[in-house]
Amino acid sequence: MTLGLERVSVARGGRTLLSDVSLTLDGGVVALVGPNGVGKTTLLRAMAGVLAPASGTIALDGVAVRTLPARERARQIALVDPTEPVLAALTVTDALTERFGAFIIIVLGETLTGVVAGLAGEPISGLTLSVGLVAVVVGFGAWWTYFDFAGNRHPRPKQTATLQWMLSHLPLTAAIAAMGAAMVSLVHHAHDGRTPAATAWVLCAGVAVVLCATMLVSASLQAWYRDRRLYRPLARTCAAVAVACLGVAAARPAPLALGPALVLLLAIPWGLAVTHRLASRAGSATE
Repeated sequence: MTLGLERVSVARGGRTLLSDVSLTLDGGVVALVGPNGVGKTTLLRAMAGVLAPASGTIALDGVAVRTLPARERARQIALVDPTEPVLAALTVTDALTERFGAFIIIVLGETLTGVVAGLAGEPISGLTLSVGLVAVVVGFGAWWTYFDFAGNRHPRPKQTATLQWMLSHLPLTAAIAAMGAAMVSLVHHAHDGRTPAATAWVLCAGVAVVLCATMLVSASLQAWYRDRRLYRPLARTCAAVAVACLGVAAARPAPLALGPALVLLLAIPWGLAVTHRLASRAGSATE
């Protein structure tokens, strides 16, 4: 394995940190020695692909380091950055992504439990059954939103991205649990002309938080940069839909109208993603 640098320069903030560095490493133990501030850490970060050189090339066995996928680069080059604390406990493994996904599914079960509890406490009628069914579809929409855009995916191999990935699941799970609690009241007031204010706000705000928190999780993923043509417009769309959900809460329509309104709003990001993926496949087939 050969790591080669040819006339590499690195600049940040308009200031040149490294200038015209060339060297070749063919293995073995190499010590990089020098006084503080001369650019040792900058050079190491550039060699690891963390920093992009302003000029010159850095290649691993003839392949530019910055062109390697993040996972492949991590297999070949490891960097312990002395400027950042080492938090090994924040490593996200396959088991951890599966457990987070399973936890989301368990919490989503609260929405179904809420619907069942609401139906159990009311006389069965076509209207209450319809509201209960729509409420289940809203919960399914939250499930689809998370797993289609963010679930069972690894964050980028950076401490900040890993921390963002973990913390963003907290408001997500809290919002889903709140939606499940609101389902009981929604079914209970199925015959009302307007949804109670507390029920409308908890349910609609829960959907809004699910959308925004899912995008926060997505922003920490490796796919966020790899598939930016999908995720960037998707993030803007989810933000707009979240605002629309709050508008529905303020309007407080009847439960049978509020539920389908949330279903339609949740379908907008999904429709955008489907359109993007179909266009991508069509483009690949044309090529």
